[in-house]
Order: sequence, then structure tokens, then C-alpha cells
Amino acid sequence: MGYKCVVLIKQVPDTKRITGDVMNDDGTVKRSALPAIFNPEDLNALELALQIKEQFGGHIKVITMGLPAASAILRDSLYRGADDAILITDTRCAASDTLATSYILSCAVKKVDYDIVLCGRQAIDGDTAQVGPQLAEKLGITQITYVEELIELDGKSIIAQRNIGNGWQQVKAELPVLLTVIGAANEPRVAAAKKMMKYKKALTPIEVEQKIKAENPEADEADIKELAEHKCGKYIEAGLLIKQWDLDFLEADLNWCGQGGSPTKVHRIQSVVLAAKENKSVEPNNKGISDMIHELIEDKTIA
Repeated sequence: MGYKCVVLIKQVPDTKRITGDVMNDDGTVKRSALPAIFNPEDLNALELALQIKEQFGGHIKVITMGLPAASAILRDSLYRGADDAILITDTRCAASDTLATSYILSCAVKKVDYDIVLCGRQAIDGDTAQVGPQLAEKLGITQITYVEELIELDGKSIIAQRNIGNGWQQVKAELPVLLTVIGAANEPRVAAAKKMMKYKKALTPIEVEQKIKAENPEADEADIKELAEHKCGKYIEAGLLIKQWDLDFLEADLNWCGQGGSPTKVHRIQSVVLAAKENKSVEPNNKGISDMIHELIEDKTIA
């Protein structure tokens, strides 16, 4: 017996590389100044889905909402073993908070068959851990959060172990179910070379159109559209077209999407300025560097 798994993933800025150079004056981050990466705990969620597929069989569908560039993590998912990928991209999704995001994602998940929905506990760019639980509520299914281990899966029910901070708890639930997965759950596998060779040319319709525009700079919009439709047909035949959905396809209520559907308001942004209490100049020569190292050793800053 196989299980249909849906994994929600997100492309996020690499927050480990935040410096003063990537901060705006209002305390927000210039996302374009940071490299975009696969949200770490979403990788753990994908790995758990892959383990379920390997042990019990089934199908894995990954879904992300974001800009067209987010297709990069969909290809990464295919490289690791996912079977299908969907990009939700629409300018009307911009500025969605967790409530609007979970609503849009719920519209997408309702379009597919599933037994288990998986997502990372939280995204490193927001750290709210709200989207998974909100999504389960909107889908009307049971949720098990902070999952660190799958104990049993018997066709109609699941037993998972969840981390509760100072211990653990085993929870049994009937399928369908939503799991939010923590980083300690597993070690995500790396991309498989054969799958990379198979899916490295996989593109979304918008990427196909962008590629055709680059190859035909003199073509008008009508010609671009016709060429793109033809090319997408070829990609479908080859199994290399990544599905692309917008809010119209999802039949979403626009009142619940984007900034208008986001009740979260920023009350105050506090900028944290790190100022040294004292400083010391080091001469840019071998003696200056040697003295500095000896001083750091004496202070037990380094060993």
C-alpha cells in the first residue's frame, strides 16, 4: 500500500549571511542581497516523505508559493526523489502573512489527493511556526507538530513522536494528517546524480517563456506566446514541465490573499546596533598578528 504525500516547501534568504550591509534603514532585510536557499526544515519534511515512500510506496508531490525563481527548490526536490512539483506564483500573493499564506496553500492542497501533508516546523525568514497548524485547520485534518520520528504507519493511522522541549510524546492520529517536521528528525539526503541528469532541464511555463524571449529578442508578444505554448507541449511530453498555478486556477477568494488578506500589522521595528565597548588597533604585519593571537590565547578566547 502506498501513501500520497504532499510536501510544502519554501525558498528563503540565507539568514546566516545577514550583515549590516543587507539591512534597510527601517530594520528589514534586503532579500535580494542574500542568496536564496531551500528552507532547512522543509528539507527534513521532504526527507521524511521520501522515507515513507521507500518503506511503503506511494507518490510525493512538492508545492511552493513564491516568485518564479522559487522553481529552483522544486528542481532540487525532484533531484532528491520527489515525483511531481507545483509552483504557485501570482503577484496578488505578495505581502501575504501566515494567515493568507496558509489559505492559499490550502486551496492548492485541496486540488490534489493526499494522505499525509508534511512541512517544516518553521521557515528561517519568519520563525513563526504558524503556517503548518493554520493549514491543518483550513484543511480540517489532524495535525502533529514538532515531529522528530515516525513510529508506525499502518494504512489508516499514524503514530509519530514529537519533541516537546524537555521530553517527547508519541501521538496517534487517523489519516489524513498534517505533520510539521523538525531538524532533528533526520539527515536530508543529497541530490541523486541520475535524477539531476533527468530533471536538470525541467522548467515552469514562465521560465520557458523567459527562455524563448532571450532566444528571440525581436519577436513580438504574440509570437512569444505561440512559441511558448508549443515548447511547453514538448516539455509535457518529456515529463519536464513543472506545473504552475495562479490564484485564478486555485479559485481562491482574493479577499483572503496578499496584503489585503493579511491582518498582521507591524507595531514597531527595533533596530539592534552592536557597538564595541573598546577597540584595539592591530598593526598589519607578522608581529602585530602574532601579538594579537597570543593575547587571544591568554584571554582564553581561542585555544
